[in-house]
Amino acid sequence: MNLFNFFTPKDETFYLQSNSTVRQALEKFDAHKFSVVSLVDEDGKFVGTISQGDILRFIKNVFNFDISKAESIKITEIEKYRPYKAINVESSIDEAIVLALDQNFVPIIDDRGIYIGILKRKTILEYLLVKKIDKK
Repeated sequence: MNLFNFFTPKDETFYLQSNSTVRQALEKFDAHKFSVVSLVDEDGKFVGTISQGDILRFIKNVFNFDISKAESIKITEIEKYRPYKAINVESSIDEAIVLALDQNFVPIIDDRGIYIGILKRKTILEYLLVKKIDKK
């Protein structure tokens, strides 16, 4: 089964550029209400994920945190508590299911490592439910 039929395209997802600042990330998290997002570099390649929790732990651990510091710190400088793994669009649905056990979504990349979208856990569960119903 090809993941291309199930994933949400990049232009319909919320993601951050890896050179975004902490302040930019905070503002976008606040506006979009997601808890974990994909990070892409200037070439569009998937470089990881970042969560609100990663940013909050970073803020907590910075001595005398000043919001003006958030304007110069890149989000790639923040330690990730639970980085999400990406898979190739040609991967099997079984590979996506394994990752979805621990991730809310699975970032999807092409053969060049370019971020092209996500596969939501909800979509995987719907697929499995339909598959189970069809077997009856």
